[in-house]
Amino acid sequence: MHEREAAAASPPPLPPEGGTAETLAALDALVRQLRVLCPWDVAQDERSIVPHTLDEAYEVADAAMAGEDDHLADELGDLLVQFFFLTLLLEERGVSSLEGVAAGLHRKLVRRHPHVYGDAVATTAGDVRTTWEQVKRGEEGRRGDLFGEVPELLPALLLARKSQRRVANAGGDPLQSLGLEPLTPALPDDDTAAFRALGDDLYVLVDAARRRGLDPELALRATTARLRATANTDPSPDQGPA
Repeated sequence: MHEREAAAASPPPLPPEGGTAETLAALDALVRQLRVLCPWDVAQDERSIVPHTLDEAYEVADAAMAGEDDHLADELGDLLVQFFFLTLLLEERGVSSLEGVAAGLHRKLVRRHPHVYGDAVATTAGDVRTTWEQVKRGEEGRRGDLFGEVPELLPALLLARKSQRRVANAGGDPLQSLGLEPLTPALPDDDTAAFRALGDDLYVLVDAARRRGLDPELALRATTARLRATANTDPSPDQGPA
């Protein structure tokens, strides 16, 4: 005679009347339940879950770029689960919690928008970015070196772009630092044409690398590493935001 199998668990119900807070609370309860009852969830930590987080972030980007709204909504849900799970891991270690992360984000957004919630003036998107970076650099716990919070594990193109921006914002020239010259001719003035031309140029470079048996990702990463090694790593405060 077979032993009777344990009854299936009941998932935390969604609120019948809806509501953002109530729905998020139900999702939080569901993630907590799976953390206890699902063998896969039990086995995870931040090192095993983060690759899935990155996958979900790229899937969100794909759906957004494709203009697929229903797909985007679905992928955002998958990414939201990653957020809930990672904050639960912090809570288990007594470091923070979902509430703590959300409260910290609330305070950060208010602090970094002094042109909205304070006396600062910003009339363009560029002004906002400059103000954001200036506030960010003054926050406690930030690493002060030029590339302090640019993760080296970023994809090579994003790593190069962020590193170049840090050098440029600090008053340097990211090309001159490596003895390089700007491309001639420059990209077209029209944004649509420039976007197309940039993609085509990058595509041709990737093809050249393939034919030569070189890895363009590693090649660009190596050049960016040279920039990070040669650029000033401790800019003075008056050089601008990093």
